[in-house]
Amino acid sequence: MTSNTDLSAGTRDDLARTITEVVAAVLDRPADELRPDADLRGVEGADSIKVVRIIAKIEQTYDIELEDEEIFGINTIDEVVELVGKAITREHA
Repeated sequence: MTSNTDLSAGTRDDLARTITEVVAAVLDRPADELRPDADLRGVEGADSIKVVRIIAKIEQTYDIELEDEEIFGINTIDEVVELVGKAITREHA
C-alpha cells in the first residue's frame, strides 16, 4: 500500500484502526460497519458537531493539531488517516 506520508504500512494500519475506533465511538456505531472509503457525513448518526468531536478526539489521541482548512477538505476515514499521518510526521519529526 502506498501512502503519501513517511509512515510504514504497519503504522498506517494502526492509525486506521484507532481512527476507525474513534469514529465508531463518537457516532455510536460498530467499527466493523465503517468502511475506510465511506463519506463520514453520510454515516447514520453523523452531523457536523460529531465530526468536530471526532477530530478533537483524534487530535487529543495523537497530540497533534490539524489545520481547519485541512479538516474541511476530508470526507472519509482514509482521508483522515492520511491527514493524521502527515500531521504526526510534521509535528513529531
